[in-house]
Amino acid sequence: MANNILVVYFSCSGITANAAKTLAKVTGGELKEIIPAVPYTKDDLNWMDKNSRSTIECRDQACRPEIAEKIDINGYDVIYVGFPIWWYREPNIIDTFLESNNFSGKTIVPFATSGSSGLGKSAANIRKLCPRSTVKEGFMLNHNPSTEDVKNILIKFDL
Repeated sequence: MANNILVVYFSCSGITANAAKTLAKVTGGELKEIIPAVPYTKDDLNWMDKNSRSTIECRDQACRPEIAEKIDINGYDVIYVGFPIWWYREPNIIDTFLESNNFSGKTIVPFATSGSSGLGKSAANIRKLCPRSTVKEGFMLNHNPSTEDVKNILIKFDL
């Protein structure tokens, strides 16, 4: 794998973090975490509560939760962007990350974790936010994937 790979992820429960760590190990990419300026609590993530923070953010597509520390993507050509699926799409903090960087000429590969759904509208949303980049369809990394699982997924998606 190339040395100019970045694996960046947002994780609240640790599931996406574990998947990202395995992906970084397999690709040889550098690993960086998107950390919200205001951490999400368990109550914030209660998707059954119409007044929870995550539900409110997902209803307001213009909402951009602040990131604690900017992640420098300069020097990377391929950037894997990982997140849990929230309401069939990427969480809004991913949009914050994408809009706060220049992805021109870079390849973005979304990957996600979910208890029951696929990537949904994520790749299409990312394409809209990063029109001067190549955005791959992406893939799911559910159920604590092994190194071998990740290798097979990358082969399957020709990555």
